[in-house]
Amino acid sequence: MLKQINLTPKRAVISIKDANFPAPFNHAPEFSPPARGTWNIVHTGMLLPESHQIYICAAACLRGVILTAAEMGAMDRFSTLEVREADLTARDHESFIIEGITHILNELPKLPRAVLVFTACVHHFLGTNLRYVYKRLRERFPNVDFAECVMDPIRQTKSLTPEERERREIFRLLRPAQKKRQINIAGGNLAIDENSEIIRLIKNAGYKILEFPGLKAYNEFLDMAASSVNIYQHPFFHVAAKELKERLHQDFCYIPIAYDLDEIEAQLQTVARLLNITIPDFSSERKTAYETMINAKQKIGATPIAIDLTFTHRPFHLAKTLAKTYGFNIAYIFSDMVAPEDKEDFLWLKSNRENMRLASVKHADIRLFADTENKKILSLGQKAAYFLNTPYFVNFVEGGGLWGYTGVKKLAELMIGSFSTKKDLRIIEKKAWSAPSCI
Repeated sequence: MLKQINLTPKRAVISIKDANFPAPFNHAPEFSPPARGTWNIVHTGMLLPESHQIYICAAACLRGVILTAAEMGAMDRFSTLEVREADLTARDHESFIIEGITHILNELPKLPRAVLVFTACVHHFLGTNLRYVYKRLRERFPNVDFAECVMDPIRQTKSLTPEERERREIFRLLRPAQKKRQINIAGGNLAIDENSEIIRLIKNAGYKILEFPGLKAYNEFLDMAASSVNIYQHPFFHVAAKELKERLHQDFCYIPIAYDLDEIEAQLQTVARLLNITIPDFSSERKTAYETMINAKQKIGATPIAIDLTFTHRPFHLAKTLAKTYGFNIAYIFSDMVAPEDKEDFLWLKSNRENMRLASVKHADIRLFADTENKKILSLGQKAAYFLNTPYFVNFVEGGGLWGYTGVKKLAELMIGSFSTKKDLRIIEKKAWSAPSCI
């Protein structure tokens, strides 16, 4: 006889004072909420101009990536090879991949400049000789660049995640080039706001900027090899940045998204020192950012706020800044881990905001959670909006392309607008639908 042994979400929602760094929750069966606005490996791959993606795995795994491409209207840049049960024992998988990809490319109206090939966990289980596979593909298609990507969640806790591997493999396509006075902004899915201080700082110093999400042609991408520095704010680019420094002698500068005004100033100084340039006077922008956020606090008052990890890579940093600097009532953070750059902010919240609750976004018990205490909650992020069932939410992911003082000002304005205007929660059910992340 089956017996339900857990009727509460207590394993998925805890007080932050009881949370441990870096993993607050125990491993358990996972739940995937229907909040689909976040980016995945298909979206990222589509940012590479004149490229084609090929996924090789079982039908159940293909479903999600096919839906992503279809929802983007990009099926003409997307193909699959389905691995069936009989293929596990009755196929030479090296030949299966080589001949399958050859057939796909020969059927395309025009050969792509680059092909992102995504093998899966099954190929590791079968011991597929992928080195041989890519050698033969490059012999058959010498004018096509092949990126050796994976869609392998099985090993991502012990090896590179698919997102990290994809970025590394894409930038491995760059070949050595003579350096120019230009800077790459790489690794992220969203272009940084043109009005942000960091973009203005670099352009005012006479540097050309090549930003990965803004590329229009494959030759533009190849020209990124001529840049002297890679500036990035997405942690998935760490591995690629270190490798590019060794291989192409490109320095790198990691500037994780910041909401604290002093940290923003420090980051601008870091970039200025790296490029040996002078920082313009941004005191007016800083003052405006602070005043706009104070205005947001006056309008929002003591209304509880929830933040989730899809909204920003640093939810604990954002929570601490909003709570400590401006006095916002941060009630929830939805995150299953604490990133290293968020550790100090996490510890501050743990000591100074003991009543704040930390909630998992993937623990199976979270599906039982419901907030019954608050009449109105403002959510920063789609997953928090879903779990709290609140129509008052700021609808973007991965920082929304905002950065610096200008980013803080625009975030405050979005919070004010979202606090006063309801959104239809159904808009978060499709991947990147109606959000700034939509390509």
